[in-house]
Amino acid sequence: MSGVAINQVGYLPSGPKRATLVTDATEALPWQLADGTGRVVATGTTEPRGTDVSSGQNVHTIDFGTHQQAGTGFTLIADGATSRPFAIGADLYGPLCADALKFFYCQRSGIEIREDLRPGYGRPAGHLGDRDVPCGAGAGDYRLDVRGGWYDAGDQGKYVVNGGITVWQLLHAFEHRRGLDELTLDLPESGNGVPDLLNEVRWELDFLLRMQAVPSGLVHHKMHDREWTGLPTLPHLDPQPRELRPVSTAATLNLSAVAAQAARIYRKYDADYADRLLAAARTAYTAAETNPIRYAPVEDTVGGGPYNDDDVRDEFYWAAAELFLTTGEQQYADAVLASPLHTVDVFGPYAFDWAATAAAARLDLALTPSELPGLAGVRASVIAGADKYLAIQQAHPYAVAYAPPGNRWDWGSNSMVLNNLVVLAVAYDLTGETRYRDGVLEGLDYILGRNALNLSYVTGYGTDYAKNQHSRWYAHQLDPTLPHPPKGTLAGGPNSGLQDEVAQARLTGQVGQFCYVDDIHSWSTNELTINWNAPLAWIAAFAAELG
Repeated sequence: MSGVAINQVGYLPSGPKRATLVTDATEALPWQLADGTGRVVATGTTEPRGTDVSSGQNVHTIDFGTHQQAGTGFTLIADGATSRPFAIGADLYGPLCADALKFFYCQRSGIEIREDLRPGYGRPAGHLGDRDVPCGAGAGDYRLDVRGGWYDAGDQGKYVVNGGITVWQLLHAFEHRRGLDELTLDLPESGNGVPDLLNEVRWELDFLLRMQAVPSGLVHHKMHDREWTGLPTLPHLDPQPRELRPVSTAATLNLSAVAAQAARIYRKYDADYADRLLAAARTAYTAAETNPIRYAPVEDTVGGGPYNDDDVRDEFYWAAAELFLTTGEQQYADAVLASPLHTVDVFGPYAFDWAATAAAARLDLALTPSELPGLAGVRASVIAGADKYLAIQQAHPYAVAYAPPGNRWDWGSNSMVLNNLVVLAVAYDLTGETRYRDGVLEGLDYILGRNALNLSYVTGYGTDYAKNQHSRWYAHQLDPTLPHPPKGTLAGGPNSGLQDEVAQARLTGQVGQFCYVDDIHSWSTNELTINWNAPLAWIAAFAAELG
């Protein structure tokens, strides 16, 4: 067996350019780089790397970084195998960033998706009844208007903690990456004087605000169908009644964190909205502090995922950090400095996700200007985290900045790879050291095809790409009249847990990278979610900025 795995989208002229050769050979082999006409433009020899634990393959590395001439249709040839074609160019990642962000409009609830704005994806408004939703058992005896927001994933539920980390990451990109204030996303609101990324994020922010139960200030954890619906089910055809689930401390602090963050970012464009966001953030933080801790129950799995989390110290730290960065007030600085998480290493096997938000606080504290005491230590901790991920990546034959304990790949591993790359990118922002920049670019190669499956995990990008992600309405695999997921949609990626029947039937016994199947029924390896597309957009924005 032989194969050359490359970034199927391509490489920046001045960036790293490496590929992984799968081969039985243990000695170095010759390789050739051919341009689009078949002319050999570079040659060299491979670097044997031995057996890659994450795939079980014997592999070599091909480094063709000295070739910087732009073009399309390049291929690498080694050991009788030829790679998929790829490009070398400075403008490869702007379109990926835009498409990864355009994905969110297609996820909107409560509004028609216009065919003229998203050809092939137009549909009637879904769940207009979310304007008047009752509380489910144990959630209260009232009704709320919780219209709008983004459908979370392949189902039609709306979850505050997943919406929260997604909003944070998109706003973090807006605040710290260049060019996103001018990006056009073809939205109904385009041209209203507000950057399109902020227009899109506001659709979710407004929903999060509606989930705040007045007068307590606590926030409902989620809302979704009473029972699971089957595939395919378009949102406007969903027959199930909808319910609010109980409030939780995690959801309350998610709203506090992202509303505080949003208040400082939207103030330039809409001061009244910024005031409303900050008031909600303060109210939520006080409610979380003064009410007993409430956890989302792990058994609440009917009609929607549980998103359970029994440790909210990180959410308290995150909310305090965002409130401090927006207000500069001493009470929030004190809460940041008193947090048990403030001085510990928060950069584990993966940096952050919806249930682990301490690193989100740390990254914003490191990058957003403030008068926080000990800021140098905060920044040093981010750089130390980046060094950890960079060392993992450099030791990995596929250059993956992710090495889960026991080689047990996590649910949504692709997002974890990308979130670790965000830490590298922030370290580059803080230091200007090219090794962090190059680590981000090479890490993106894995997502776009330099992996054991020779598959781009982003729909529409590369020669061979995932296109049957688990979804109730991007369900072409089940109904040819329905579309595949939109171009720029990230698949969840290898998951050693194999929680669904398709994965169990087809992947049992597989190792690491091979625990993935591009099948709509494999919800544990192949779902799409808002919080997985957010880091794809963030990293693509970084790469586009470099190009």
